[in-house]
Amino acid sequence: MRDPELVELEIRHLETQLARAALGELDAELFKKLRLQYGIYSLRRRPTQHMVRVRVPLGHLSPEQLDAVAEACDQFTPSRACHLTTRQDVQLYGIDRTRLTALLRRLAGAGLTTREASGNVVRNITCCPWAGVSPDEAFDVTPYAQAVSRYLLRNPIGQLLPRKVKIAFEGCRADHARVLIHDIGVVAVPNGEEPGFRIFLGGGLGPSPKAAQLLEPWTGVEWLLPTIEAVLRVFDRLGERRLRARARLKFLIEAIGWNEFRQRVLEERAAVWATQSGYALSAFAQPVEQPPVQEKFLAVVPRDEEAFSRWRATNVAAQQQEGFVSVLIRVPFGDVTADQLREVSRIATRYARGIRSTNTQNLLLRFIPRTALGRLYNELSRVNLALPSAGLLADITRCPGADSCLSAITHPRGLARALDVLLRDGLSAFADWPLSIKLSGCPNSCGHHHVADIGCFGLAMKVGDRHLPCYQLLVGGGGASGSAQFGRRLIRVPACRAPEAIARLLRLYAAQRQPDESFPAFIDRVGLERVQQPLQDLADLTGAEQQPELWTDLGDDEPFRLEAGKGECAE
Repeated sequence: MRDPELVELEIRHLETQLARAALGELDAELFKKLRLQYGIYSLRRRPTQHMVRVRVPLGHLSPEQLDAVAEACDQFTPSRACHLTTRQDVQLYGIDRTRLTALLRRLAGAGLTTREASGNVVRNITCCPWAGVSPDEAFDVTPYAQAVSRYLLRNPIGQLLPRKVKIAFEGCRADHARVLIHDIGVVAVPNGEEPGFRIFLGGGLGPSPKAAQLLEPWTGVEWLLPTIEAVLRVFDRLGERRLRARARLKFLIEAIGWNEFRQRVLEERAAVWATQSGYALSAFAQPVEQPPVQEKFLAVVPRDEEAFSRWRATNVAAQQQEGFVSVLIRVPFGDVTADQLREVSRIATRYARGIRSTNTQNLLLRFIPRTALGRLYNELSRVNLALPSAGLLADITRCPGADSCLSAITHPRGLARALDVLLRDGLSAFADWPLSIKLSGCPNSCGHHHVADIGCFGLAMKVGDRHLPCYQLLVGGGGASGSAQFGRRLIRVPACRAPEAIARLLRLYAAQRQPDESFPAFIDRVGLERVQQPLQDLADLTGAEQQPELWTDLGDDEPFRLEAGKGECAE
């Protein structure tokens, strides 16, 4: 059966079950499980509307797909915008239940699906956005990540796992994909001329972050799929299915021990390898690469040469292909409008060969001729997408939080906007520093707060008979250097004081760091107690009842109410 026919069958099935649910003929819990398999989430305070997550394998997007997402934003969302996620997906908000299948058909027409973007499945496979263009990569992991993604999507083995499984691929020296915080992380490591991998297992964030462990010194290409399938089989067989909080792969490894788990995977792998189908054996057919742009562009003078120079220094990277560069489009807080998507599509069609979403909630244009940079900058400026500081301090990562998520406590967008104002006026000298700020609305770490130089997650503190919106600050996290270093808890402060707390941290670092000292190294050297001292007054809640600003979350206009419940990412 061809893919379009299969997708249409799935949409018709969903259509039928939506009708049954509307008539009360389908059990609510069963309906929830079904819709989550199609990336359809409930929204806070909006019982007849949904968030829909679009699966974007490896973050690869074509201009036609960007146009389809833009059209979906215009036709189906109240905001005419979407959100780029830390898993290289796209999320659409406020979709009326009666229009869900119309949306899915429009996306399917562009080769996009929401299938297995949520639920207890193998989630979207992520990949280093620089794969295939980075000058320092071991080899291009793209075809291998694509093969795994194609093999596992709709594969029966991954349809009803104990919990979700996240997989990432990396080929560079720097770990852009953050493989060590994934259930399965795959790193390119050649053995002489032969491509192969180091495979790491059992990583994850959430309230109890764990770093993945190395399965074996080297795994050849022939064993990549059998290894991944063996991990899924062992997890499916032994994973926890009753206590949801202990159901991720990392907890199975903790329960039976690493050596026992590793042995079971290796034994299972041998059986998987021996019984592979032609479907598995043919998975690694090399994709046809599009040739680079051939048109010659005459260099033009950018409209603002000073701003252009800064943008070029922070957002443009050389490729291994001579004469071409990659351009990182900074998308503030991951929020992008339909009009901006269309302009990126048009620009990519003219100047680029390849668009990838990133786990820092940005877009990467690849194979840009150097001579086209001035034109590209001018055209991005027209839609406010020529912002500098991509991948640096001003490029803040945040989850959607209590704007929509059922389990969130706070609104990270509000904190992100307040910090953005500071980093443009007051802390502008720090904007291009190689630090990261990552924000989450609860401890679940959808915003990756554990692996940031400065991370924050939302919580509520009981003061008298009321709850106060707060953020827990973590410092010294990281992971791009090939090791997972989780941030250490520093202090919790009322939400409205969090921007000032972060500003003081940055000023302390600027004043007392040693030459070329990274932020995590600074934290290690001076210690948490010394770093916490200048922030103590911000945590003081004396007289909180007489300070009305403390009782309203950043990004909200109404007094704070603790409404967090069971989020559907936990399903």
